[in-house]
Amino acid sequence: MALNLRQKQTSLIVRMLNLNQAPSTASSLSSTENEEEIYKILIMDSFCRSILSPLIRVNDLRKHGVTLYLPIEKPRQPVPGVPAVYFIRATPENVDLVAKDASAPLYDSFHLNFSSSLPRPLLDRLAAQTVQTDSAARISKLYDQYLEFISLEESLFSLGQADTYLQLNDPKAGDQEIEVMIEKIVSGIFCVLATLGVVPVIRCARGGPAEMVASALDTRLRDHLISKPNLFTESGGLATSFQRPVLCIFDRNFELSVGIQHDWSYRPLVHDILGFKLNRVNMPPGNATKSYELDDSDSFWAANSWSPFPKVAEEIELQLKAYKQDVDEVNRRTGGQGGVEFEGTDLIGNTKHLMNAVNSLPELTERKNMIDKHTNIATVLLGQIKERSLDGFCECESDMLAKGSVDKSVLLSLLKGKGTKEDKLRLAITYLLSFESPVPSELEMIEAALKESDVDISAYQYVKRIKSLNASFASSSSVASRSNIVDWAEKLYGQSISAVTAGVKNLLSAGRQLALTRTVDTLMEAKPGTEVDSYLLFDPRSPRAGSGAQFRGPFRDAIVFMIGGGNYVEYRSLMELAESSQPAKHVVYGTTEMLNGKEFVDQLAALGKKMGFGAAATVNPGQ
Repeated sequence: MALNLRQKQTSLIVRMLNLNQAPSTASSLSSTENEEEIYKILIMDSFCRSILSPLIRVNDLRKHGVTLYLPIEKPRQPVPGVPAVYFIRATPENVDLVAKDASAPLYDSFHLNFSSSLPRPLLDRLAAQTVQTDSAARISKLYDQYLEFISLEESLFSLGQADTYLQLNDPKAGDQEIEVMIEKIVSGIFCVLATLGVVPVIRCARGGPAEMVASALDTRLRDHLISKPNLFTESGGLATSFQRPVLCIFDRNFELSVGIQHDWSYRPLVHDILGFKLNRVNMPPGNATKSYELDDSDSFWAANSWSPFPKVAEEIELQLKAYKQDVDEVNRRTGGQGGVEFEGTDLIGNTKHLMNAVNSLPELTERKNMIDKHTNIATVLLGQIKERSLDGFCECESDMLAKGSVDKSVLLSLLKGKGTKEDKLRLAITYLLSFESPVPSELEMIEAALKESDVDISAYQYVKRIKSLNASFASSSSVASRSNIVDWAEKLYGQSISAVTAGVKNLLSAGRQLALTRTVDTLMEAKPGTEVDSYLLFDPRSPRAGSGAQFRGPFRDAIVFMIGGGNYVEYRSLMELAESSQPAKHVVYGTTEMLNGKEFVDQLAALGKKMGFGAAATVNPGQ
């Protein structure tokens, strides 16, 4: 696909690891040259480690000649006669550390790769320090890589910029602080576009951070395109007007509730309950395994991560049953006892089938590990669902957002029930965002219930104030149909994981579509007379004067960027749009950072406190 960001970023990183040569070129050198070129040390800062983490495993590093990888922030011992590949951000601190390493000297030669671009003042700073210590000759190469973003999946990226929503909406933030934040976001998006090799048409709503980012990005692209050659010179067919993507930039305030509500499918549940960072999930204390990787290399995750949780539990049981049957078949063919789990020590007896059994061992072992992984994860999720009545929160929030109505007795029972303080707070905020004009008596009832549960209402009060200032926050944020479900949570205790599927339907309909998705669809269609006619249009390839030269679509490719934090519910909705369209569209989703409901509410609470709302206590999800 034209916009496979993950693949393009990976290939550029592989080239960087091979001293900025194509891997085939490096491997074709003579044996004496190759020995010097291949074995190297990789030095990274913490952010660049997070860039590599979802893309390159330790075995992949060794494949490209990296024998050791070390953090730049910590003291390191000299390794003479070996080249060092640095992959770091362009900061004064990192430049000083490189100069210090070169003067030591820690390594034979230094291949410097900056994750974005190295500004002239920092280049001069590096040059001055290395000349002063007579170590400039050790700096072999210096590259601007434009890789300062994290590719989590083929169509998902994050800039890894924490607390962006909080910083942009801070009432005490000055103009200069806001400008620095905007420039960081623009720089990150520019890196994404440079990696893809595309100059998009930019669309955004008027006002707020979205317009600020769009305008600054348009200026940055125009300034860059003046120089020839430039980063977009070799984009080939993608540069033609009919194949350019549209970049749709949104601010989190466009649709607040989707960042707060609970969701019922596997991936958002994993993100919400266990935390899900850089495609890795950390298990709670007491588990034999501390963490698991969850990405497209895991076939179960790839096939089931968007399924509703009961369906996932059922699928785990089916795969376990199939695995046991295959193990029994191998044991039967090799003379083992029926029902005994297949291991290398069981390979005795029937030599006719011995080779087939040996060949099947790695595949069976991999399947068993995968089943164990997801059984372990699902069991933890199941315990939390039961303990916190999460199915009730999901259903109530979905009904409010979809229909603008609520069963008061259900709402009150959830607010006074066994969910965490954070669950109750998120439900209350979702109520605020679901109704144009909430009934005062209902608001009093909700606030009394929150206080009764000792919930810090800073975030709730902040949203309430913002909603009163901006009527757009009152719009419903999703279209979903209500599904009847049994109260299965009470029936789970003491039963196998497959028991959750009994009588349980999808909590959210498959056709659910968010306001963001509807807007993106309309922007891609680019038909006049729609609700997005008022959206601003920036075309960096057109003359500044004369809007007639601006390309307006329609578009088959889109990059959707959410300022202030994205989430997997939004990502799923956009992927469903792309897959269901005829002909198929291609959408890449990016955000300043991926946030689960608790993390986003924490930022709202911090803003509430800055405005003088709420109690001094913070929300404790463990209570």
